[in-house]
Amino acid sequence: MIIGIGESELGRAPHLSQRQHHALAAGRALEDAGLTMADVDGYFCANERLPDMAEFLGVKYRYLSGAWTGGSSFEYHVQHAAAAIRAGSTDTVLITYGSDLLSRAGRSLGTGPATAGEPATWGQYEAAYGNTTVGSYALIAQRHQHVYGTTPAAMAQVAVDMRHHAGSNPDAMYRDPITVDDVLSSRMIADPLHKLDCCVVSDGGGAVVMTTRERAKDLPAQPVHILGTGTAQTHWNPVQMPDFTSSGAVQAGRDAFREAGLTPADVDMAMLYDSFTITVLMLLEGLGFCKPGESGGFVQDGNIRHGGSLPVNTDGGGLSSCHPGLRGIFLLTEAVRQLRGKARLQVPDCGVAVAAGSGGWLSCIGVTLLGKEPVR
Repeated sequence: MIIGIGESELGRAPHLSQRQHHALAAGRALEDAGLTMADVDGYFCANERLPDMAEFLGVKYRYLSGAWTGGSSFEYHVQHAAAAIRAGSTDTVLITYGSDLLSRAGRSLGTGPATAGEPATWGQYEAAYGNTTVGSYALIAQRHQHVYGTTPAAMAQVAVDMRHHAGSNPDAMYRDPITVDDVLSSRMIADPLHKLDCCVVSDGGGAVVMTTRERAKDLPAQPVHILGTGTAQTHWNPVQMPDFTSSGAVQAGRDAFREAGLTPADVDMAMLYDSFTITVLMLLEGLGFCKPGESGGFVQDGNIRHGGSLPVNTDGGGLSSCHPGLRGIFLLTEAVRQLRGKARLQVPDCGVAVAAGSGGWLSCIGVTLLGKEPVR
């Protein structure tokens, strides 16, 4: 179970290095849990040399892991840490992330080359034509439009709702309300994705502490139960994506719900990776919150806004709050706040939340179902 969460300074933090974001978030998560670094015997990290970072933080570990799947790494970490705890390989796990992306590199809207790979693999098919990160997502959006008739306005509504939620989050980078027209009139980046269809670029860090149910009983923090997990990879390189209208969320979600003994109807709120507006639509469909092709109407009917049937990204998401390179850790921290009843934009009677991370180009999906109470 999760017993501690912490975040560093989000948005713009030029005074903090990448490692300082890790350290600040870790310290706050341990304080939240009522523990110290001396209590940690398992360490997970996605974007650093693990032994070096463990030394920097002062972790004396029995278990070390650094699975990297892009933005979904941390949902993978929760699955692996839970298995390691059940096996007795570790008792208390610290998961950290930190990035000074905005201060170090500035905002590039994903327009940098996304195809610098080995020439013998996907690079030979894409690099010569200059495809980019946002370009790959634009291909997915275009295919969704072609097959299902999804409109740019439906995608824009995702950005509008995330900005509405960010208005309640003082740490969000952008809080001023926007409209569908604002999104559609913003600069086109890669057709059909406009500037406001794209996530922000920020600094920031996050951390999660996990431990056994027995140990949690002796700690002051309000625990959150891990009900089910699932992971899946359908491809890594965009050219290998087998179906531009489906993702690994189908398998990962199915596995997580089966393990938890729940269905999508049991979920009170969702933290869905929103690197781009189309990412949210794809995850809504893949996880079974609506049928394939129906996510646009689902969003336009107000379902993902606070007060709707499935509030999504109540912190403002990557589209308005923060996205320091990999966002999956923040899906977990906000879901835990909701289940503890301590979110800034609280979902009433929140008992079950889902965090669904997407890594690469909707390549690697990690799903974590969390609950206020155990289901078994």
